[in-house]
Amino acid sequence: MAKISKFKPDDGKLKELILLVSLRSETDPTFGAVKLNKLLFNCDFASYLTYHKPITGQEYFALKQGPAPRRLLPVTKKMQKRGDLAFKIVDYYGLVQKRPVALRAPNLSVFTPQEVALVDGIVQRWRGRNATEISDRSHLFIGWKVAKLEETIPYSTALIGFRKPTADEEKRGLALESRAVELLTHAS
Repeated sequence: MAKISKFKPDDGKLKELILLVSLRSETDPTFGAVKLNKLLFNCDFASYLTYHKPITGQEYFALKQGPAPRRLLPVTKKMQKRGDLAFKIVDYYGLVQKRPVALRAPNLSVFTPQEVALVDGIVQRWRGRNATEISDRSHLFIGWKVAKLEETIPYSTALIGFRKPTADEEKRGLALESRAVELLTHAS
């Protein structure tokens, strides 16, 4: 997998997205830190698919629990120090849930109206569904499946569908693979 993204990560926009998602999810009892990770992933990759660029440009990397923004921990720690974000420990059916709480309103001016609508749609789609459900869905994502542990997941992997290739597509892919190997062998 490629380590370099053509998008410049914007920590400021990530902060505002964390606040926006946290604010929009404050009445969702299933919202916690794990779900925040997955909602951020869904927002950035859905934006890439829809508008050809992610919202934050952050690198997402493969963790055992699924994709996560590489800079999430340092960014949220800074937010906590500045008093923008807190984590509330909540009992969730006998488990400990670390719930992100926005301590200020997000600066919506950093987003386009389309980005805000996309975020609202994703938050609404996952409202009431727990972290396991959204994590399980992220585990179907091919970019996460093929990435090695802690490897960056390229945004372009969002273009790969979930369905298995047809026999003809597989045959064509194998033919192209052997041709690519041939060309690369002669190029060196």
